[in-house]
Amino acid sequence: MRRPLIGGNWKMNTTLSDASVLATAVKNGVAELEGVEVVLFPPFVWLYPVFEIIEKGPSFLTLGAQNMHFLDEGAYTGEISPLMLKNMCQYVILGHSERRTYFNEKNELINDKVKSALHHGLSPVICLGEYKKEDKVEAKNDVFVQLKAVLKDIPKDLIKKAVLVYEPVWAIGTGKPASGVYAASMVLQMRQTLAKMYNLETASQIRILYGGSVTADNILEFTSQREIDGALVGGTSLKAKEFISICRQVAQATK
Repeated sequence: MRRPLIGGNWKMNTTLSDASVLATAVKNGVAELEGVEVVLFPPFVWLYPVFEIIEKGPSFLTLGAQNMHFLDEGAYTGEISPLMLKNMCQYVILGHSERRTYFNEKNELINDKVKSALHHGLSPVICLGEYKKEDKVEAKNDVFVQLKAVLKDIPKDLIKKAVLVYEPVWAIGTGKPASGVYAASMVLQMRQTLAKMYNLETASQIRILYGGSVTADNILEFTSQREIDGALVGGTSLKAKEFISICRQVAQATK
């Protein structure tokens, strides 16, 4: 059985004080939960302060980075390498639509990052999704081109460490998420594609999340779908009470 995962992507938000208060609140708020994994993705500069807070918390509360370079070191001003992350982080978000849109990241670059993350023992949280709300055939084509490209030459024994996120870009930050049924149909097709790329057993072990305007009010619409294994939460993850509610609802549903 795939363990549900709830990720909180803080994006380019929070001061040091904000980050400390938020991380402490989440740590305390989820401390007694069972059956769910919770990952916080603060900005790079707050990784270590948040790490110090949550390392004293429950083992299922872990840390992730929002991006990374695929090289270990070098003259790349402003970049972060996997070597800098691996001792604090278990996860790293790669291929987020905002990276694709604002920083022109292409599938080939994301593929290099995925390979590097896996090589260093980091679990990549790989985002995939269509930009416009098209009919299902067009949407699937867009998503599956991304899926095959970013996983190119990733061996079966490593891909199991990856987490995929279906994030319809038209739903991110709009307050208008995809329906649970629509998201589940897309995730099912992603899993079927993985089965063709690898095999059915491998595909069944990979967690696939939903991302896009997730709130405490709609989380169960997604996680009640058998194919969806959790959520990557954006803006709502900055609201401790609501994010904790999301985690609690998902944990309760696993009982």
